[in-house]
Amino acid sequence: MSEVLARIAEARGDSARHLSAAALAAAFRALPPAPKDSGRLTGIVRRPTKEAREVLQCARLSPEEGLPGDGWGQKPAPDPAAQLTVMQTGVAEMLANGQSLALFGDNLFVDLDLSVANLPVGSRLRVGGAVVEVTPLPHDGCHKFNARFGGDALRFVNAKPTRPLNLRGIYWRVIEAGDIEIGAHLLVLSRAAA
Repeated sequence: MSEVLARIAEARGDSARHLSAAALAAAFRALPPAPKDSGRLTGIVRRPTKEAREVLQCARLSPEEGLPGDGWGQKPAPDPAAQLTVMQTGVAEMLANGQSLALFGDNLFVDLDLSVANLPVGSRLRVGGAVVEVTPLPHDGCHKFNARFGGDALRFVNAKPTRPLNLRGIYWRVIEAGDIEIGAHLLVLSRAAA
């Protein structure tokens, strides 16, 4: 179950769209606060190969495959703690500055506060028909993030003051299989002790 809305053969960023540190700080301050208890799924992206992206309308998540057809499941020994990569939509749109969100390589984009304070490791959420859990694996910006969105963006998401906000995103693992689609409701079911 997956309807492909768009395909990207190679994930390359546009350096003309990279924002300066000052522009990032101003744009971040202007973002409305993300919902804390419930939100919605705004994007689904599958990575069939290292650089290719498929933007999906819907998919079925499972504990065995994560997002079927994604590169995670093609690894010889996929790490369950890295099953799904998730980013907050408003932050992703700010960092992308008009570029496709598929460039991030994250699987899911959500309107929800992903900070450590709001979703500590072990917290569980319902996403459409699936249940997921926040894993302990840190989701940090890397050299690919730097190339696609710029050095100032990389420093911004990895900086000590912003790191607990999980601006680069977090990892989820699937606990209960279920169907998801763009616009699906997200609900925090439980929060683990921080």
